Amino acid sequence: MLPVQPDRFLADLHALRGFGASGVGKGVIRPAFSDADIAARDWLAGRMEAAGLSPVFDPVGNLFGLAGGKSLLMGSHSDSQPEGGWLDGALGVIAALEVARAAQEAGGPPVSVVSFQDEEGRFGITTGSAIWSGDLPLSEADTLTDAGGMTFAEARAAMAARAGDWVAPGRFTGFIEMHIEQGPWLESAGEQVGVVTDIVGIRDMRIALEGQQNHAGTTPMHLRRDAFQGLSDLNTRLNARFADMVGDATVWTIGHVAVSPNASSIVPGRVTFSMQWRDGSADRLDRMEAAIRETAAEVAAARGLTLDFGAMRALAPTRMDDRLVAALSEGAEATAPGKWRKMPSGALHDAACLSRLMPAAMLFVPSIGGISHDFAEDTAEADLVAGLNVLARAVAQLA
Repeated sequence: MLPVQPDRFLADLHALRGFGASGVGKGVIRPAFSDADIAARDWLAGRMEAAGLSPVFDPVGNLFGLAGGKSLLMGSHSDSQPEGGWLDGALGVIAALEVARAAQEAGGPPVSVVSFQDEEGRFGITTGSAIWSGDLPLSEADTLTDAGGMTFAEARAAMAARAGDWVAPGRFTGFIEMHIEQGPWLESAGEQVGVVTDIVGIRDMRIALEGQQNHAGTTPMHLRRDAFQGLSDLNTRLNARFADMVGDATVWTIGHVAVSPNASSIVPGRVTFSMQWRDGSADRLDRMEAAIRETAAEVAAARGLTLDFGAMRALAPTRMDDRLVAALSEGAEATAPGKWRKMPSGALHDAACLSRLMPAAMLFVPSIGGISHDFAEDTAEADLVAGLNVLARAVAQLA
């Protein structure tokens, strides 16, 4: 086991929380390319350098701390949701930093660290790692916009002075990402560690329904072409249609909704919304897509609405590497005997993108109350340290 120092690890983790601290509990507000995000990346670069690593920012703001020669890559992301928790992503970066630092102090094995940019989706889905892995062309990424209309190209210009060359994936032997579970299963079972076996696939697209904007007081109900009523009808029909199609772990969400003109005395003329669904089966994802498209067309026809489907982002289900999973499993049993499990990830992570390039694996620690993407997100420090120790054992065993 590498000689990690839990107190040093926790001190760095709490220090990172100070960048974009919300003032509410341990929450943070550190969206990609915000002032707080950039300041946090500069601080991380300094900590990497102090640990004997060579910090490099690539053209899209991904920050690497490079060990010499071929190395194992570890890390996650340090950007947050607009109202986020202090551990989501940050835990994986700081745990990787501590393991890399301990490895430097022990004379090996070489471990490099990464904090990917915009994992949380201000502009896309796992934007930084998707670009780096070749899943998302930079020319396409640069046209992505956030909720305020800013493009990715405009946002990354804020880091142009720091940007260096792309880091070659071939210098890494594999990737391990530690993360909070973001769900209730580990805590409810009294377990400390989850070794991830696979990451679910995800489909995400925008849909628009357009009807007729009109006066809310004088337009009879039977003559309305109300776009929002179309969305409500679609939601009801999809829930019924999915009942015989989905599994226990399947999830779907109508998330970002923009109603136009969004006024209390006007029948909504247009509604644009995100539709996202996740499952571990590519076939089920395909069948759900067909059901969404068919049901939306039925609703539009029944209500006199026009229908438009935007571009869809699709990520296939991802199997974690057997050798890395075995090393993490051995580390989990040594650290928390009988208090760990193998489990799938219902959330998308950078590891899914990196699995295109190299062997990849993930480790989970419990989330108190199953809460994440919220200021209340937290994990017991004993569980954070347990996860760190599993990493330290696994890296030593892999070496």
